[in-house]
Amino acid sequence: MNFTKSLIQWYLKNKRDLPWRNTVDPYPIWLSEIILQQTRVAQGTPFFLSFMNAFPTVFDLANANEEQVLKLWQGLGYYSRARNLHKTAQFVAQELSGVFPPIYKDLLKLKGVGEYTAAAIASFSYNEAVPVVDGNVFRVLSRYFDVETDIAVASAKKEFAALAFELMPKDNPALFNQAIMEFGALQCVPKSPNCGICVFNTSCAALQKKKVDQLPVNNKKLKVRNRFFNYLVVADEKENTIIQKRTAKGIWHNLYEFPLIETDDVESFDGISTSIQDQFFENNTILSIEECNETSIIHKLSHQHLHIKFWKVNVKGVIENGIDAETLKTFPFPIVIFNFIERN
Repeated sequence: MNFTKSLIQWYLKNKRDLPWRNTVDPYPIWLSEIILQQTRVAQGTPFFLSFMNAFPTVFDLANANEEQVLKLWQGLGYYSRARNLHKTAQFVAQELSGVFPPIYKDLLKLKGVGEYTAAAIASFSYNEAVPVVDGNVFRVLSRYFDVETDIAVASAKKEFAALAFELMPKDNPALFNQAIMEFGALQCVPKSPNCGICVFNTSCAALQKKKVDQLPVNNKKLKVRNRFFNYLVVADEKENTIIQKRTAKGIWHNLYEFPLIETDDVESFDGISTSIQDQFFENNTILSIEECNETSIIHKLSHQHLHIKFWKVNVKGVIENGIDAETLKTFPFPIVIFNFIERN
């Protein structure tokens, strides 16, 4: 069986109609690839459409301020992608006259553009014969050809890229790249794929050897750090509150949050009350402290699990630089805080 021919035939019958597939313009293709780096298509599509509506060209995105970009990105997570997106738009607009580099090796020089994204733009926009290698491609090729290379090792990407390049029709690399990614996303899924209806069910090595659930091999162990965040939701007599910008490097850089007390474990009411009295509100008398959520909200990031509690702190008088409820919603927040604000 000809793997490439069958794969492309499957794609032409089964591909989804996605908005960034109807163009060779590198701007929407780049935008879609950055959004989809850590995001499923179903979740990412509305964000793509919102960005294209707000910023139809790379110049529009370049001229936006960072807070506008972060606000529109709110809910996608991995916010460094949004900051890099904005910086790259400014670079392309100001230094390259709005024209994206037309070759893979130059696309790699753009901030936030790695090997996979550069290969996608180079092949989809400029028809350069560069294979894309992402989780979908690792999975499809490792299963079909029974490749037991650990994809966590640095050399794996080069090995799989060489195999993909060998299979790729050099006159239409874009079609092959789209096809193999779509096949991994829709058919050769990570868990319990329906191999009975697969076009490769008579030729897939992993299926013949009953190894589908064992491939690809990935021995990378993820270390997860637990952190305990206590957010102080201050309210003065006007129901104004206060927020702060996270300026330190790390999670949620340049997003906004309520005043934060980070503790070593889940904090009791008495413990948090003492900390609030000691650390905050020298100029305002605290009238009451209330627990907004009895059990912690666990917000899972890739390497951290955040255990979040919100505490309502009612203070006497009017707080300095207080923000009213409507203005509050205009700032870019981590989605877990934004959801709390929306509910309260």
